[in-house]
Amino acid sequence: MKLVTWNIQWCRGCDGHVDPQRIVEHAKRVADFDVLCVQEVAANFPSLPGSHGENQFEEIARWLPDYTPIPCPAVDALAPDGSRRAFGNMILSRYPVLQVLRHQLPWPGDPSPTRSMPRVLIEATLDAPGGPVRVMTTHLEYYSALQRASQVEAIRAHHAEACQCDRTGGARDRSDGTYRWFPRPRAAILTGDFNIRPDDPLHARLQAPFVGARATPRLADVWVKRHPEEPHPNTVGVHDRSQWPAPYCCDFVFATAGLARKAQEVRVNSDTQASDHQPLFVNFRT
Repeated sequence: MKLVTWNIQWCRGCDGHVDPQRIVEHAKRVADFDVLCVQEVAANFPSLPGSHGENQFEEIARWLPDYTPIPCPAVDALAPDGSRRAFGNMILSRYPVLQVLRHQLPWPGDPSPTRSMPRVLIEATLDAPGGPVRVMTTHLEYYSALQRASQVEAIRAHHAEACQCDRTGGARDRSDGTYRWFPRPRAAILTGDFNIRPDDPLHARLQAPFVGARATPRLADVWVKRHPEEPHPNTVGVHDRSQWPAPYCCDFVFATAGLARKAQEVRVNSDTQASDHQPLFVNFRT
């Protein structure tokens, strides 16, 4: 499984130009990916710099006709003209998509005077060559540390719930109706822009063991597993110094132990300037 995760900044490059086609082309230069996870996808937001209000969920899907698109807006709001507008994440999969769950992440009130927006987690069960795998992607809150910490706990809870479902199963309905059962396998990959740095306690919290849940495998940072002696490469602000005074890493891929051991290649593409973030590529042996 070749996976790319990338915060695409509403398809806006360091040149200020918004171009969904360019995003797809640059992602393909990174790898002939089986799964593409993207964050900051916009639709009907002409106020975003460089955007004309194009529906990027549709345009990215149009440029990848052999993939199943899984859109997941975090923001779903009324536009001034009465239409809908959206902003969020998307997964595109070359593998069959067995089931999709869209989890709204916590958005608690923060007493500090800071702005924030809704956040979501996509959970897609893919029928991969080595067996079903849950692939998740998210984009955690940037400004509010309180909300970001709550969102990390929710992600851990969703992962534990999926593993509990896999362990106990319940009634596994094989009919073709609405109660049909699909797996929520323990084998899982979590990707995205977490708005935390590698030394942030929340980075360690995402990888912490699950107390009292023997069958809930912990998540591990695949970069650390593959390159234990090397620091994380910078993934934001590498080229865009107008927004970011200095580059750092905030984009990660985590995986359960069995999958983390199968990460043959983990690298950041530092060349592209099609976004203010750099894409992260992982090749999992299946």
